[in-house]
Amino acid sequence: MMIIIRRLAGHLARGFVMILVVATISFFIINNIPGDPMAARYEKLIEGGMAPEAAAQAVKVLYGFQPTGTLWQQYSDFMGGLLHFDLGVSVSRPGTPVLDVLTEAAKWTVLPVLVGTLLSFLVGVVLGVYAAIKRTGKLGDALAISGSLLHGIPQYVLALLLVVIFATLIPILPADGPVDILFDPGFNAGYIGSLVEHAVLPVVTYALSAYGGWVLAMKSSVVTVLGDDFILAAELRGMKRSIVFRYIARNAILPLFTILALSLGLLLGGAVFIEKIFNYPGLGLLLIDSVNDRDYALMGGAFLLITASIIVANIVADLFYTVIDPRVRSGEDAT
Repeated sequence: MMIIIRRLAGHLARGFVMILVVATISFFIINNIPGDPMAARYEKLIEGGMAPEAAAQAVKVLYGFQPTGTLWQQYSDFMGGLLHFDLGVSVSRPGTPVLDVLTEAAKWTVLPVLVGTLLSFLVGVVLGVYAAIKRTGKLGDALAISGSLLHGIPQYVLALLLVVIFATLIPILPADGPVDILFDPGFNAGYIGSLVEHAVLPVVTYALSAYGGWVLAMKSSVVTVLGDDFILAAELRGMKRSIVFRYIARNAILPLFTILALSLGLLLGGAVFIEKIFNYPGLGLLLIDSVNDRDYALMGGAFLLITASIIVANIVADLFYTVIDPRVRSGEDAT
């Protein structure tokens, strides 16, 4: 238990420093992008007859830091707001805090990507085991080929193919927006059914795009485990094939749990093209819109949220691997 606590404390400290570094880099990059919206808004308010001090204060309320101060003062105000979870106010959505916009968009990204990732993981792991065990037969070849093909097709190509097939040629599923506007939002059958129906194609796209990687990774891991001494010893002792199969799967799947945790960390940033194609109002589409609207506060907040999710995923992956693999704990105890 103390090992896990020590590792957690170290990871949290490093993660906090990394978030501050990313926030710093984002701040200076955004402040050096041509066409600073803060300066443009400040000049427009002054041209409208507002006093320079009042204009500066109005822009500070909008962005979270003083646009007319020195760069160091702006940076200090920005980091001070960040420590209080204040990311400023969105320009494209006047008066709306960036954190509220990101929270609203995140709920449309997390669930479809989470369902698609877990579905592809479960199916890919099971079929990957069979692909390794039956690797000399037609079934193993077919599974390996399917994994290679789907792994090599970009997400946006899969999304477009699914739209063409299931929304155009065979129009059985919607491919635009998260829900039908005819239904009133709430916990009712019509609205929930429409949510599920609109989520099918994005979820299937996520699942198919990740399936190939899981099949190939699990097959490779199982083939490696098949050559270990403990598998040979189990077979020589005459253990049932089902028990040997369980040994193989349990040991081969350990590295994939780390990959799964890291994949979940990319939930918030890995859906840009899919959300654009399906017009799904998640973080990916929000990031594109913030770039088009030159909403730098929203853009910086989205980058920071994606970075924080990846850092948290790395921490969870390391701790999870420590818990499920006793060899890691015993190795640390010996040092």
